[in-house]
Amino acid sequence: MHRSSFSITGDLVDVWTKTIYPAEISVENGMIASIKKIGDGASAIGKFILPGFVDSHAHIESSMLIPSEFARLAVLHGTVGTVSDPHEIANVCGMEGVEFMIANGKEVPFKFNFGAPSCVPATVFETAGAALNSDDVKKLLAKDEIKYLSEMMNFPGVLFKDEEVMKKIAASHAAGKPVDGHAPGLRGDKAKQYIEAGISTDHECFTAEEAVDKLQHGMKILIREGSAAKNFEALIELLEDYPKMIMFCSDDKHPDSLVAGHINQLCARAIAKGHDIFNVLRAACVNPVLHYKLDIGLLREGDAADFIIAEDLISFKILQTYIDGELVAENGTSFIKSVASKPINQFDCKEIHPDDVKIKVTDYPVTDGKIPVIEALDGQLITNRLQLTGKEVNGEWASDLEQDMLKMVVVNRYHHALVAKCFIKNFGFKEGAIASSVAHDSHNIVAVGVDDESLVRAINLVIKEKGGVSCCNKKEEKVLPLPVAGLMSVGDGYKVAEAYTAIDAMAKSLGSSLAAPFMTLSFMALLVIPHLKLSDKGLFDGDAFSFV
Repeated sequence: MHRSSFSITGDLVDVWTKTIYPAEISVENGMIASIKKIGDGASAIGKFILPGFVDSHAHIESSMLIPSEFARLAVLHGTVGTVSDPHEIANVCGMEGVEFMIANGKEVPFKFNFGAPSCVPATVFETAGAALNSDDVKKLLAKDEIKYLSEMMNFPGVLFKDEEVMKKIAASHAAGKPVDGHAPGLRGDKAKQYIEAGISTDHECFTAEEAVDKLQHGMKILIREGSAAKNFEALIELLEDYPKMIMFCSDDKHPDSLVAGHINQLCARAIAKGHDIFNVLRAACVNPVLHYKLDIGLLREGDAADFIIAEDLISFKILQTYIDGELVAENGTSFIKSVASKPINQFDCKEIHPDDVKIKVTDYPVTDGKIPVIEALDGQLITNRLQLTGKEVNGEWASDLEQDMLKMVVVNRYHHALVAKCFIKNFGFKEGAIASSVAHDSHNIVAVGVDDESLVRAINLVIKEKGGVSCCNKKEEKVLPLPVAGLMSVGDGYKVAEAYTAIDAMAKSLGSSLAAPFMTLSFMALLVIPHLKLSDKGLFDGDAFSFV
């Protein structure tokens, strides 16, 4: 749908002059050649021309779609670009994984802006498929396609000036590229020290107080609303006082969520709360482009013709999306074509047996007659640590449905090893199990279930496909294969979303009230987020940064 030159009229929302007026935009060779007011600039045309939306922090892998398919869906909602951290595939496939994302993203008219993963592996307390040292990071940062150093999750390493960590940060600064942060709960002097190391953003704030603390030290705050972590309600009021310091992001968005909407949904919610349209568009469009120095147009003469046509400034229903002057989506139809892509992966483990997931009473820590239990929190990546009375059956700890205390396990997907086991609360299952090879950050296989047989069935479904998400109950089994690094499908985005919707519904039918059971499960092995998590090596205390 590419046209070398054309004109379009509508009510231009000018974020630079903070005015809205009827205008004609002339596009030539993918650039905005001119913007002219129509008539006296007062009469309304009834459709609005806006800069395209930018997701300021996204892991494309979490959509279970390769970049080209992600783009097909995102443009429907007015998204023209992303700031994308390929951290997930890098933890599985290393440099080859990052190269895969860049190459596939170039196949479609969409502006992916990838970062150099800073924490591969994320910690030494888990088994990953690859490692990127400071020399590897420096090589990536030399590439034009790499726009920044991805989230520095190792904030203890920053505070203690770990040599490798500081080399990675220095390499990014030397390349003139910003450094993303990741420091949940960090406040006061420690936050100040972390920021002064040259780290410019954070998307992990879950209270306004934490965000203000970081804003006052010059850090930009990304308001995150993904499929699992939802911080919009807690943080959106900061937009009024800090309009140049706030951006919108999804972080992790499952395929069904991406079909429903993207950054446009956050704009609609912000407007519904009474926020100024120009502040909203600064967060959704302008601030990411300026901060990361992106090659994305912002509706100025001489800019790339990256803009969208919206039906209104309330619902942000998108009528058309243009990227470099090309019409890529119109009235719910994406003109981006699917791209054939050969999967890359790293998966080498054998099927497991019920004996592998049993927990002997003598093998599990007991304090005052109680055992440590992870408490999953709906809509949050952070967990609580509980001490609860375990259910003992024949010398083993078993799931206790009355307490909603279920067995969770992590299986090393890279080579044969002992299975790590613990208990988790709030999944609510009354039968069956779910399993997934999407398990941040090292993407081993994580599973939760009510009994050992169900756990093993769910895990073995994933192993058979060399990656995927699975669910089983007493009568049936479902699996969504993810052959690209055990994280992404090579299938059509809509079909993947449909398959995910079906397996998500099946997981909820087991009894879970979680908004996104698979997404929540995927973060239960994420050691860099407190308080209690499970890696393939054991139960981990995120506060003490050591095994329980």
